[in-house]
Amino acid sequence: MIRIVTQARLARLGDDARAALDRAQRAESAASEAGEMFSHALEELSAAQQELLLNEIEISRLREELRREPVEGETLTVLMRYGEPHTIYACREDAYADTATHGVPAGTPWVPARGRPASVSEWRCEAFIYNADSNGFRRAYMPVSNTLGGAA
Repeated sequence: MIRIVTQARLARLGDDARAALDRAQRAESAASEAGEMFSHALEELSAAQQELLLNEIEISRLREELRREPVEGETLTVLMRYGEPHTIYACREDAYADTATHGVPAGTPWVPARGRPASVSEWRCEAFIYNADSNGFRRAYMPVSNTLGGAA
């Protein structure tokens, strides 16, 4: 079979080839972009799974902590504002750290109350100790009561 190729046919074939090449480049670009999006989605999924695992571990730890019974002598710290209970913490350091969220500058020195009434202190930490006999907590340091005329 003999085929005669004309100048017009060659031009059309060239145009078709360029159009096909252009479509192929756009398809390759779209595939590359989709691959990057897929890769990013996998990274986000991995991070979310790690966060979920950490949350599950923390929830398990907190559940275990709730199940256990208080131990004689165990302490809690109550953060008080002007003598009123504000928040309860497992340790004094957590209470100190939390005051920063309430406007107390980090590194503010904490000093003993030395008999001052709690109502005059903007922020004050009070330790409470578990007492098994009463099945509750009591103040670690009881305030000194003022006696009137020698009466107790």
